[in-house]
Amino acid sequence: MKAIIAAGGHGTRLRPITYTLNKHLFPIANKPMIFYALEKIKETGIKEVAININEGDKEIRKVLGEGKKWGLKITYLEQKGGALGVAHVVKNAETWLSGSDLLFYLGDNIVLGSLEELVEKFKREKLDCLLALSKVLDPERFGVPVIKNGKIIKVEEKPKKPKSNYAVTGIYIYSNKVIEAVKNIKKSDRGELEISDAHTYLIEQGAKVGYKKITGWWKDTGKPEDLLEGNGLVLSGILQSKIEGILDKEARIEGKVIIGKGTKIGKGVLIRGPVAIGKNCEIENSSIEPYTAIADNCKIKGTEIHHSIVCEGSCIVDCSKRITDSLIGRNCLISSENSSKPSGHRLIIGDNAQVEL
Repeated sequence: MKAIIAAGGHGTRLRPITYTLNKHLFPIANKPMIFYALEKIKETGIKEVAININEGDKEIRKVLGEGKKWGLKITYLEQKGGALGVAHVVKNAETWLSGSDLLFYLGDNIVLGSLEELVEKFKREKLDCLLALSKVLDPERFGVPVIKNGKIIKVEEKPKKPKSNYAVTGIYIYSNKVIEAVKNIKKSDRGELEISDAHTYLIEQGAKVGYKKITGWWKDTGKPEDLLEGNGLVLSGILQSKIEGILDKEARIEGKVIIGKGTKIGKGVLIRGPVAIGKNCEIENSSIEPYTAIADNCKIKGTEIHHSIVCEGSCIVDCSKRITDSLIGRNCLISSENSSKPSGHRLIIGDNAQVEL
C-alpha cells in the first residue's frame, strides 16, 4: 500500500494568511499541519508517500524534503491546470501507484485516533474502498453517506438536505479499482472531478465498499475557526509539561505547558495551559491563556492572549485589549495605539483581513 496526501489548493477561506503561506504548512500547536498526516501514515507501516502540490510549489518541497525525518520516501506530484477536484488527484497519480492499494489523506485534516484500524479493516474484509466517517453538526459542508441496512448506497457531495449527520472525512483507502472510478466519472457543475462521485461509481459497479466511524475527534481545518479548534484539540492532548526555557522566579505556570529552548519567561507572566510556546521567545508582563500556541522567535510584552495562534517572528507589545480567538501570521507587529503619535488606531491591512477594534 502507498499513500497520497493532497496538499494543493489555495486556502481561500484562510486569506490573507494563505497569500504567503501554504495552508498545509500553517502551524497547529507549533507544528506544520501536514506533519500530522505524515506521522499518522508512518504509524501504518506505509513507506512510500506522494504529495499532491500546486504547480510550481517549492515551499512544501523545502519543508518536507525527501521524507527522511519520518522514514518515508516522498514523491511530489504537481497538480497542473488548477483546481480539478479531489478525484483528479488520484487520477493524476495512476503511473506512480502502478497498481498498489492506496491510503488517500486530505492534508488539511487532523485526526486523534490511529489509522492502523482503518487499514486493518480494509485488508481483513478485502474491501475495494473504505470510508472513514465522523458525526458532524454541519454535514452539508461535506460528502455525506446515504446508509441503508448498514451499507453505504450512495455518497452525496455537499447536499442541501443531508440524509445523515455523518461526514465522509478526508481519509480514504482504495484498491486499484479506484483508478477505473476516477476515469469514468464526469466533472460536476463546478468543473471538478468529485471524490464522492467516484465512491458512488464504485458502489454502483458492485465494488465492495465499507466504512468505519472514527473514534475520538476529527477536524477539517478549512476555516479560521476550524484551525483554532484543531489547535485546541491537539493542545488538549499534552500529557505532561516540558519546559526547556528560562523562567523568572516570579513567573506562574498552571496546567500542561510546553516551552522551547532559548525562550525567556520574565516577570509578571502567567501561563495557563494547555499552551505551547516555541524556541527563542521573550515573554514579559503578560498572560498566556489556555489553547494558545506561540511559535518560535516571538516577543510578547504587556499583553493578554487567549485561544489564539501566533506564528513565527511576531511581536505583540503593550496591547490594552485582550487578544482572543485570533490567527496572527508570521512577522506581524501588534502594539498599543499609544505607542506612536498621533494617538489612534493605526492599521496596515491586506486583502480579506478581519479586525475588531
